Amino acid sequence: MENKEAIEKLKIELKLKGFSQLTIKNYTFFVEKFLASSGKKVEEMTEDDVKSYLASLFDSKSKSTISLAASSIKFFFSILNKPMSKISLPKKDKKLPAVLSREEVKKLLDTAETNKSRLMLSLLYSSGLRVSELVNLKKADLNLQDKTGWVRKGKGSKDRIFMLSESLCRELQEYCEKNPEAVYLFSKAKPLTTRNIQKIIQLTTKKSGIDKKVTPHTLRHSFATHLLESGVDIRIIQELLGHSSLNTTQLYTHISQEQIKSIKNPLDTLNEKGEKTT
Repeated sequence: MENKEAIEKLKIELKLKGFSQLTIKNYTFFVEKFLASSGKKVEEMTEDDVKSYLASLFDSKSKSTISLAASSIKFFFSILNKPMSKISLPKKDKKLPAVLSREEVKKLLDTAETNKSRLMLSLLYSSGLRVSELVNLKKADLNLQDKTGWVRKGKGSKDRIFMLSESLCRELQEYCEKNPEAVYLFSKAKPLTTRNIQKIIQLTTKKSGIDKKVTPHTLRHSFATHLLESGVDIRIIQELLGHSSLNTTQLYTHISQEQIKSIKNPLDTLNEKGEKTT
């Protein structure tokens, strides 16, 4: 089997499994890189070739990237019916995601250069949508009267409902009325690229003077964290974010700065009782 044929087989299998376009793109990228590095025909590749390729990534790539590369190649080997035992890899770094304060979110939205950009950022924060879900959102997916919307075939090919701000619904209604021919909420006939949204956020963050690395996912993290701080049950947040496991959502229980600030330090409690410290 030629490498080109093998890549096409990979894409077909990924589509049949219901993987997202982003996953298909990432898996294809790493498998192509692996094939190019091995210099062998598909039938000749071995598990040692995989280990050699993954080892070459350690000097320049993060643990998360290496893990994604391993998953890509493992899936590729499975569709070729080539045995591949579990390859030991270091655990991913558990980095806490950046979260904006409410004041920083407002500052970011107020700095947006155009009304369309502000609506995009407001929707990301108001709903907790992933950037891929935002660009694929159609006007028909919104029910502005009920202040809700639907993600169609989100991560894991699952549909889910999301909530919207009342004030944002009014603005989106006006925006839709001004763009009657558009199929997608923020584009006409085909979705915007996620890179387009990322650039808007990068430029807006720089202009706002916020000294944090802000991405579309930062607004999603901030949405979840602010809900948690407001007392919303974590299981509800799990449903709103579309997490299949509560363990993923529980990350937000570790990053709520406002909750940490509200805790009374035990030393202060001792002093309140009249006990002296030495």
